Amino acid sequence: MRVVFLAADDVREESARAGERLLDVAQRAGLPLEGTCGGDLACATCHVVVDPADFARLPPASEEEEDMLDLVPGARRTSRLSCQIRLLPEWDKLTVGLP
Repeated sequence: MRVVFLAADDVREESARAGERLLDVAQRAGLPLEGTCGGDLACATCHVVVDPADFARLPPASEEEEDMLDLVPGARRTSRLSCQIRLLPEWDKLTVGLP
């Protein structure tokens, strides 16, 4: 599968494996997503904004993830924490923006 990362000055398409966390794909590509807490929902340093069409395909965020997103300055309706998104094989492509 493919993941398209949109940054202010760059568009990057990366290959990913089913079951992989979106955060891991971004970090392997050298993108600036920290994931300081290691995916334990104790920070929001891996915040991304998912393309609205793709957002509808994602499983809903947990209450804990929603609580962390409430603390993110500039969070949007389609904001998610990349550490909480496991890529599914039926997704051919996922597009996310880096805030």
